[in-house]
Amino acid sequence: MKLVLSGSLLAFASLLVAGCRSEGPVHPAPVQTVAAQVVTSQMQQAPQTIRATGTLQARESSTLSAQVVGHVEQVLVHAGDRVAAGQTLAILDDATLRASAAQADASVIAAENQQVAAQTSADLAASTLARYKQLQAQKSVSPQEMDEVTRRAEASAQQVAALKAQANAAKAQARSAHAMLQYARVRAPFAGVITARMADPGALAAPGVPLLQIDRDGPLQLDATVDESVISAVHMGMSVPVNVDGAEFTGGAGKVEEIVPAADPSSHTFLVKIGLAASKQLHAGMYATAEIPTGTRQAILVPASAVVQRGSLSCAYVLDNNGIAQLRYITIGRTEGSLVEVLSGVSAGEKLVDKPSDRDLAGKHIEAESEVQP
Repeated sequence: MKLVLSGSLLAFASLLVAGCRSEGPVHPAPVQTVAAQVVTSQMQQAPQTIRATGTLQARESSTLSAQVVGHVEQVLVHAGDRVAAGQTLAILDDATLRASAAQADASVIAAENQQVAAQTSADLAASTLARYKQLQAQKSVSPQEMDEVTRRAEASAQQVAALKAQANAAKAQARSAHAMLQYARVRAPFAGVITARMADPGALAAPGVPLLQIDRDGPLQLDATVDESVISAVHMGMSVPVNVDGAEFTGGAGKVEEIVPAADPSSHTFLVKIGLAASKQLHAGMYATAEIPTGTRQAILVPASAVVQRGSLSCAYVLDNNGIAQLRYITIGRTEGSLVEVLSGVSAGEKLVDKPSDRDLAGKHIEAESEVQP
């Protein structure tokens, strides 16, 4: 039985081979040729940078609080309002302060009246002393009478001086009371925009209790943290590219305006303040990154137009020695103008299809229309 089965299998295999040979020779399918622009990847010198992150801040910001204790009667602004320097922003209950100012004014009037009365008495005492001196020359008064008149004139003059000092003190107290009365009005220290409102009417205001926050109008700055290992590369006045993704603000050049000399002991980073040009796209609190140059390095660069996005992956059509395009996944790095750095997936000197658009070029022969140099 085993011999019969083996013979049958051999016969069946022979028939299959004969059938296959009867179909004739197999020819490979022709490769489609597509015309496209071609670019060559090149090794070039690229700037070496470190990325520092931070938030945009106003160059001057102030948290406003009351200088006296009192209930808030009115808050005249909201977050986002622009205000002028000296503008009243909030009003406190000033009944007690007005009473104190009125009392101080009354004290000034009383002190001035006492000074006038004392001055009248002093003038009379001085006149009496002058007459007694004439009589003394005529030897018409006793020494005791002369001493009494002299002492009376001196006491009157001293009383005038004392009451004058009291009047001045009363005036100073009145000025202080009126100054305190002005503190019932919370005013803007400079022109700017209200960024926070922390109190409403009825709240109790007191020194140190924040009511409003205001940022000065004008250009913003980036407060970035820089690791201590590279802080030596940062110096005053250097130009630093800044990107703010939330505002679609890229490539803006900032200038280092301040380097805080002490590092944060917990993170071992330095605070670097980078001034930016004025822009309506930028707002305080936005997240931003600064590319701080530290030198140069070798990098493989290709035009950004040769990179194809497949979802979250970056790809490029790379040509082999026969000019056949292969879709290759690549890892890209920083962008340098119209060029992009390729970290992996492409070697220097390889040819890529430029501007492939949405065409599927994998496995197709590429006929170069022109070769673009990156």
